[in-house]
This record gives sequence, structure tokens and C-alpha cells, in this order.
Amino acid sequence: MIRVLVFLVLVAAVALGAAWVADRPGEIVMTWHNSRISTSVTVAAIGFLVLAALAVFLWTVIRLVMRSPDLAALFFRERRKTRGWRAITRGMIAVGSGNLTIAKRSAGEARKLLGEEPLALLLAAQAAQLGGEAEAAEAEFRTMLGRAETKLLGLRGLYMEAVRRNDAASAYAYAGEAAREDKMPGWAADALIEFQSRARDWQGALATLERAVGARAVGKAVGVRRRAVLLTAQALSIEETDPAHARELSVEAAKLAPDLVPAAALAGRLLGAHGSLRKAAKVIEKAWAAAPHPDLAQAYAHLQPGASAEDRLQRLRKLVKKTRGQIESTFALARAALEAHRFEEARAALVPLLGDPTQRACLLMAEIEATEHGDHGKAREWALRAMRAKRDPAWVADGYVTEEWMPASPQTGRLDAFVWSTPPSAAAGPVLEQVAEQALAVVPRAKQELSRPKAEAAATPPVESRRTAAASARQEAVAPLVAEPPLPDDPGPVEDAEEAEPRRRFRFLDWLAGPAA
Repeated sequence: MIRVLVFLVLVAAVALGAAWVADRPGEIVMTWHNSRISTSVTVAAIGFLVLAALAVFLWTVIRLVMRSPDLAALFFRERRKTRGWRAITRGMIAVGSGNLTIAKRSAGEARKLLGEEPLALLLAAQAAQLGGEAEAAEAEFRTMLGRAETKLLGLRGLYMEAVRRNDAASAYAYAGEAAREDKMPGWAADALIEFQSRARDWQGALATLERAVGARAVGKAVGVRRRAVLLTAQALSIEETDPAHARELSVEAAKLAPDLVPAAALAGRLLGAHGSLRKAAKVIEKAWAAAPHPDLAQAYAHLQPGASAEDRLQRLRKLVKKTRGQIESTFALARAALEAHRFEEARAALVPLLGDPTQRACLLMAEIEATEHGDHGKAREWALRAMRAKRDPAWVADGYVTEEWMPASPQTGRLDAFVWSTPPSAAAGPVLEQVAEQALAVVPRAKQELSRPKAEAAATPPVESRRTAAASARQEAVAPLVAEPPLPDDPGPVEDAEEAEPRRRFRFLDWLAGPAA
């Protein structure tokens, strides 16, 4: 609309100017040698405009003729570039679809037409990767290192190639070099933290995380969570050698991530040992409200060293008051009641879980039966049910399962990989051996409980032994869950099925109970 108005204004101005000149006629006279030329102002103006147009036209033609070599070169150069970009587009599509022949041909054409263009180098490297030519791919990525705009791309490619050939030293070097750039990429920060976590260099991982957050390679929320995990890992590593520093680190970690169970459990345990019972209880209660966990219940029950089993039961009743009905609250009360020899309360707590019991519920019932009445028959029956019961939650990461939390996955080094969830079920395998060991330990443990004096049975288990066991478990690598073939339902033909089944069952029960005391 504005352009139309401007055009109309210009037309009106030209019309007014022409009318003004027509209303004021005049004559222009030019004498040159012996010739005298005279004309009107209007004709002279028209002649001047025609001469100006002819001059502009002649100058344009002359300029075009003079620039024709450059224009021809520009035309062919643009045509070549267009063909090169088409080759890159075609090659990228071929790489994505897995067409190696077209990818290689397009990469060669793009390299020929565009030379050292970054996308041409990337296409050549990806085509080499698609064809399994690792050396050629690495050569292309090294070429990228010579240019500032492609340096990070080259480092990323060399890092991935080093990971593929399981060259940890080279991968660490490439990730470290990329992390030293002003614009630290997120992959470099993650890789460097993973390597440092595998090496248990928690201080170095914290420094890397701080730089990554400052470079905005890691979000603030993720950075806070990772810092809490790293502080917890560092506190666990120095729990025995420097408990005061470990206490400070764990308290800070619990503040950063109140739902991080290992941080809250460690902070509560160390604060309780230091005598700060109220602060320790507050930390654990906050974590329990966010994520009930057996470690929190254990730490809360043993906040005060030397507390009796009855005192631990009273303390746990306070903890689970707001989360009554949850499975971890039920197990915590049942375990505390069993240790205090309040068997009826322990049974009543487990009743809601016995419709479809887990392994832990079956083992607790077996221990109750063996400890209260010395009924080893019922204890063995519950232990047998535990062998085939559904599994309880555990720490799971990348196909690995463990009862002890680890700050990073032992397989990939990924930080904060473990989650508290139910592991995949397996019909048989190494996992069931752990349940069998627990089941075999039920009857001997119950016999020891019955033979010990009541006051001694109510005493707190030694804390140092629990810490040592936990530390050793964290140091060990965790074996993956390997699902072995299920046991056959039909063991084969027997002469008398009705007699064979009880005979097999009693032989297995005898093995489960172990040698007679």
C-alpha cells in the first residue's frame, strides 16, 4: 500500500513538472562553428534524456563484454557448487538408508566438486564408516582437525572410532581435547565424566562437571543432580578414612538431591555416629517421604549406636507413620518387629504381602517361623517358595543388578545410571543362587537366635561389619543378569509318579536344611 502511494506521488510530481514547463515556453540556442541550432525547451529535454539512455546502454554493453570472462567463470563455479551440494544431499540420504554404493559415489563426487567443504568431508567419513573402513574414516576426521569450524566434529568422530575399537586411552584423549575448547560440547563433558567415574577420580569429575555447567554443556538441573551423585561417591570412598569430611560431603549431597537415597542414608548414618541425631533423623525422614528404601529404614533404625531392638522398633514406627501401607514401610516394620521378638506384629505386618509374596517376604516368614517356634518345616516351606517367588526391587543399570548402590554403571561408566526397580525375572541362573544362600542361612540363623540370651539378641548388630561388607560390595564388579533356560516341568518318565514326587521333594528339603546340627 505504501509503495502504491509513493508511485502515485511520483507520477503526480512528473505531471506537474511537465505542465509547468509547457506553460512557460522558451528557446534554447546553440552556436557551434558557423552553425546555429535553436529548439524549444521541451524538445531539448527529451533529446537530453534520449542521449542519457543511449549512454547508459552503451556503457552496459561495454561493461558486459569486459566482464564476460569473470561471469562465465562464476556461472561454471556456481554450477559446480550446485552439483556438489546435490551430491552431498544424495549421499546423506544414501548413508541414512544404508546404500553403500550410492554413498561412496556421492562422497567422491562431492569431494571432487567441493574440495575441503566440511559437509563433503563428513559425507566421506560417514560413507567410510558405513563400509566398515575405520582407517579411512579416521583419516577424514583427522583432516577436519585442521580447520576451526570442523575441529569439534573431527574430535567427535575420532572419539567414536576409538570407542568402537575399545581404545580407552585414545577415547579419553579425544574427549579431553574437546572438553578444553571454549565451547565445550555436551558429549565431551559426559565422556570425560564417565572416564573419571570409572577411574574413581571423583574430584576430577566434579571439576569437569563445574566447567561443563559453566559452558552450558550440561543443564543446571542435571548438573545439580550429578554433583550430588559425585559428592556421594566421594563420601563413600572416604567414609572409613575421613568420616568428618565424608559427613560434610554427604550432607551437601542430600541437600542438593533429597531423593538420592545413598546420600541421605550415608548422611544420616554419619550424623548419627557424630551425635547429631535430630539432624540425621530430619535428613532421612525427608528422603523417606520422597523415596522409601530399605537403606533409609536401616540407617534410621540404627541412628543411635547401641540402641536395643525395642528402641529401633519404636523409632521405625515413627518413620513409617506417614507412609503406612507402602511395601518398604511394611518390610521395615516386619524386620524391626522380628528383631524385637514381637512375632505377632511381624506376622500382621506381612499379611498384606502374602497373597503374592516376593522373595524377601518369603524369607522373612521363614525366619519368623524358625525363630518363634523353631518350626523348621514351615521355615523350609517358605524358603522353597522364595526360590520361585517374584523378585524384590534392586539397583539396576544397563542390565546389571546389585543390592549396593554404585555411582556409575560398571559396564558403561554412565553416571547416575542405577535406578531402584524390579529386575527382570529369570527362571534359573546365578541370581537364584543368592536367594538359595539366603534361604539356607535362615534355619542356622534362627537356631543361633534361639540359643542366645534375650538381652544379647536385642543388641545392635556391629556397625563396622555392615560398613565393611557394603564397601567390599561396592568395590566388586556386578555380574549381568543372564537368563538361563527354565527348568523342565517334566523331569522324565518315572515308575511311580505319586511316590517319586515326595521323594524328590524331601531330598531337596534335606539339602536345603543342610547337615544336622
